Amino acid sequence: MTSREFELARGAVRKSFEKASAVYDAHAVLQTRVRNLLLERITDMTPSPRVIVDAGAGTGQASRALKKRFRQALVVALDFAEGMLRAARAQQSWRRRFARACADLENLPLRDATADLVFSNLALQWMTVPDRAFGETARVLRPDGWFYFSTFGPATLNELRAAWAGVDGYTHVNQFFDMHDIGAALARNGFVDPVLDVEHFTLAYADLRTLMLDLKAIGAHNVTAGRPRGLTGRRRLLALGQAYEAFRKDGRLPATYEVIFGRARAGATRRAQSGAPAEIRIPVSQISRRP
Repeated sequence: MTSREFELARGAVRKSFEKASAVYDAHAVLQTRVRNLLLERITDMTPSPRVIVDAGAGTGQASRALKKRFRQALVVALDFAEGMLRAARAQQSWRRRFARACADLENLPLRDATADLVFSNLALQWMTVPDRAFGETARVLRPDGWFYFSTFGPATLNELRAAWAGVDGYTHVNQFFDMHDIGAALARNGFVDPVLDVEHFTLAYADLRTLMLDLKAIGAHNVTAGRPRGLTGRRRLLALGQAYEAFRKDGRLPATYEVIFGRARAGATRRAQSGAPAEIRIPVSQISRRP
């Protein structure tokens, strides 16, 4: 369970990604690597999916790749930051067009049993309670539909967390769920045949300032409830830099990321709650059009 000090303000998370949308792709080196690895893991999709949801689509890179692979499918790039969806428009071509919908993963704008595949790359870690997003994903998937996702595990940014712990008692890094928590949440929400594994990635920086600027550029602001209020003073930043130096290796400062990759099927016993034909409800204003 997440303690109250690690609860995330959804409005603040959205605002962070709105600000980051213009420069996100230039700094999202790890996110790009993980996205490509997750896309490679989608192997058994027979029959070919008709409706695909890219949940937490960001700038639409995965939506474009999914549309390229599954040309006949309706691909929906869904994100709760309008700035990200505006950036996603640049990923479209006249041959590979996808819909864009501004919505939260905790309240998907699709009817029950509508989607064949839900894809989510490094978005679930921004949920204080993963069950809300998992429950919505299970609801919109057709029986036996697939959920492919990646999210950060608890070892993520452990160097930064440890360095801050020596400076003050506030929360500065999100609390990430481990593989056991994720597996249990999938089971609670009706998913079957889950497959989970973990990989570790390390980014190296010349100095702490570059690391902090990189995090800011991808929208990874500290919006935990237990964060310090007000500006971070020079003295505390100097203390943080000194504490982080203990991790320097081969002349570089490491930033470790633990990434959980997962897939699971929606339970075959799930049925749409309504007898009406399945349909997608997407705001007209968010459906991309040719310029």
